[in-house]
Amino acid sequence: MPSLSGSNALEKRMAFLRGVPLFAELREADLKSLVNDFQLREYNKGEVIFHQADESREIYIVVEGKIRIFKTSPAGSETSITILANGDIIGEYAAIDHGPRSATAKAIVRTTLLQIMGARFLYHMRRLPDLAIAMNKLLVEKMRWTAGYAETIAQFDAAGRLLHILLLYNQKMGREIEPGKKYTLDLGLNQTDLASLVGARREWVNRILRDWKRRGLIEFRAGRITILDLNRVEIERDSRTEADFG
Repeated sequence: MPSLSGSNALEKRMAFLRGVPLFAELREADLKSLVNDFQLREYNKGEVIFHQADESREIYIVVEGKIRIFKTSPAGSETSITILANGDIIGEYAAIDHGPRSATAKAIVRTTLLQIMGARFLYHMRRLPDLAIAMNKLLVEKMRWTAGYAETIAQFDAAGRLLHILLLYNQKMGREIEPGKKYTLDLGLNQTDLASLVGARREWVNRILRDWKRRGLIEFRAGRITILDLNRVEIERDSRTEADFG
């Protein structure tokens, strides 16, 4: 884990923020002017950073760990929206529009974050055009993710949606085991969490994972997903269109 405390803490935090796309284009003096507004925060596995409908305004950057973003229905069921990892930004919506939190953020594993108060971040956005432009790019990127997810809902059945999402996360945080074929992806999610990604039941996820393992496509063990044959998994995803199941 990148240690951002102790000796030379300021330099370490500067170096870390420089590697985050939101701050990558800032001048050295501009980055130095805002780095002191960040505070280091640590969360244990399962600990909530903020709840849906909270009125908090803080913005967070993931230093290390994973965060599950999910919405809760009035009946109490959860729908996972996304998984965020190192360098990702959390909580900017409420800071910008002053609305309540649109979802809950929970640590999947022990997680370290950098936190900045929303009011201070908006102050820096007003005086640093490059930061404001970078934030706009970030919001557009998240909108594209949302549009892409909506497309999978229309295009694929539940199994196809789950495969598509796993392949997207594999591009972002997967580790190559066998070039072009075998990859491991540690999302830290259980079967219930996986089911909530596509609006399915845990029992269905259990059955489909057993089928995929039997066919040599995907193996799931203790939250770790192993893509056994990338090309075959992509073919399986592309075959799972709603048109084929109507």
